[in-house]
Order: sequence, then C-alpha cells, then structure tokens
Amino acid sequence: MAVEQRNVEPGSDVLIRKVDSHLAAVRAGLRGPELELAERLGRCLRELVVSTAHASAADRGQVRAAVHYFVLRRESRGRLLSVRSLAAAERVVQRVARQLGRADLLAEPAIEDRTGPDPRAAGPVRAAEQGAAAR
Repeated sequence: MAVEQRNVEPGSDVLIRKVDSHLAAVRAGLRGPELELAERLGRCLRELVVSTAHASAADRGQVRAAVHYFVLRRESRGRLLSVRSLAAAERVVQRVARQLGRADLLAEPAIEDRTGPDPRAAGPVRAAEQGAAAR
C-alpha cells in the first residue's frame, strides 16, 4: 500500500479541514453572490494556510485567527452566516493576506467581474470594439 506524502503540517491540515467543512455547510444554505464570496474566501484561506505552514508563529497565528473568524457560525434559528458576517470575514481575510504580503490572494473579485470589462485596462482594441458596439 502506497503512502501519500503531504507537504502540509498537521496543524495546517486541521485548518484546511475546518475551512472545507464550513464551506460544505455553507453550500447548503447560501446561493449566488454570497456563495461565491464564501468560496473565494475559502480558496484564499487554504492558500494562506499552505503558504505559511513553515512561516513564523506570528504569521501562522494570523492565518489561524482568520480561519477561525471565517468558520465561526453565528446561528440564528438555523440560519448560517449572514451576508454581513461574510463581508466582515472578507475584511479580516484581506487584511491578513495584505499583512503577509499575499495581496495576490485577495478574495475580492477582479474589476471586470464586478462591473464588466474596463476599457482602460483592455487597451485601444477593446475600447474600439466597445465604441463600435455602442453605435
């Protein structure tokens, strides 16, 4: 029987399982943008856990606190996290990602995802196409 080698520390594995199990519960109760936000936060947290597995105790502690904040369930008559709570978790995860120099992991969608294509970012060809489409 082959044994699979893991590059994740035991404490990191626990944090990843917490994120995954919370996402499984959230998937049952959320839809649309709220679910997408929860999924993005989960991906960001998993990557932070893995990337800080061998970092300082302070860095690992920040990630651990962000994971716990994300998975904390404030249930109210059987409901999971509200949109406001997910937004608060998003702010915590973003702050930790920035502090650890991992702005590339920010759980915020790209500008194009939120407002459609940005003609300034796409260059003159995209802007010309959009101008022609508007006529």
